[in-house]
Amino acid sequence: MKVGIVGCGVISEHYAENAPAFDFELAACADIQHSFAEALAAKHGIEPLAPDELMADAAIDVVLNLTPPSAHAEVTRAALAAGKHVYSEKPLAPDTATATELVAEAERHGLMLGCAPDTFLGGAFQAARALIDDGAIGEPVAVSAAMLVGGPDLWHPSPEQFFQEGVGPLLDMGPYYLTAIVTLLGPVRAVAGFASTLTGERTVAIGPRAGSRFLVETPSHVATAMELWSGATANLVASFEAADRYVCDLEIHGREGVLALPDANAFGGPLRVRRNRGDWEEVPYQSRGAREARGIGLEDLVKAVEEGRAPRASGRLAVHVVDVARSVLHAAAEERTVEVATRAERPDPLPVLRPA
Repeated sequence: MKVGIVGCGVISEHYAENAPAFDFELAACADIQHSFAEALAAKHGIEPLAPDELMADAAIDVVLNLTPPSAHAEVTRAALAAGKHVYSEKPLAPDTATATELVAEAERHGLMLGCAPDTFLGGAFQAARALIDDGAIGEPVAVSAAMLVGGPDLWHPSPEQFFQEGVGPLLDMGPYYLTAIVTLLGPVRAVAGFASTLTGERTVAIGPRAGSRFLVETPSHVATAMELWSGATANLVASFEAADRYVCDLEIHGREGVLALPDANAFGGPLRVRRNRGDWEEVPYQSRGAREARGIGLEDLVKAVEEGRAPRASGRLAVHVVDVARSVLHAAAEERTVEVATRAERPDPLPVLRPA
């Protein structure tokens, strides 16, 4: 199947570099700033198009939506209307209602809709799921997670998009952790939370606009407690306020042990288990090589089209993740516990590749 990228910013380079490892064909790219599309196309030997040309191109089967978060829903809706399957970067939409509408629209058109993150499909997280399902730590009772960084204003040339309403740390980086929790242990039933903005004005640190300042429109530091339908609880701190830090902790605590997972925003890394009264042990697992990369979710969507099944990184999973995040922000604003309206069951596991 032929894939066309819409949105040729920073993340598009990663997808384009990874594409040769997968079975889909990266055929074209488009951006409202055509020079961005031309630069990506020249580097990777694909065709640069205007966005409307890409949508109208009958040869393109799947749109890979890598636009800024505020444009995700609009571009996905246009691609579905053009008869394209869609795989979108996260978040699927800025709010639950819009995300739900996109899933319904894809179903009406008989099209597949998938959404990042896909890191949970990597060998480390699939091996972790197998350990949990096999009872290696007993019944899971709690999750402890934290993602603390200084913020995209330190590394992105156009960071305003990550500080707008509908994004922020919980909807930008939070989906890595929320998706991991849901795919490992099941959906979230209810949430409570606190949210704040400690730095109300930011400065662009790199690129041609370095030194320019902008206002923060959404909470930049969020802490939440969640109750899962399984009865387990989870806590997550997501922050753009931790200067000179990159904290990416994720642990699953069970009745008989604890599982420490690698960075949910990456593929690979150490997977460790500590059983009651024991020492930490590193769990070996086999990498899928070059397919341990962004693009594995898109690859699974392409195979889902061929096999007539739902993609693992599905629109419904993405809706639930958006709903959990927005419910946390509502809970924080209203100082109460909020029940999560949507529900998404764990996707089927990918075969776990065990060491020889």
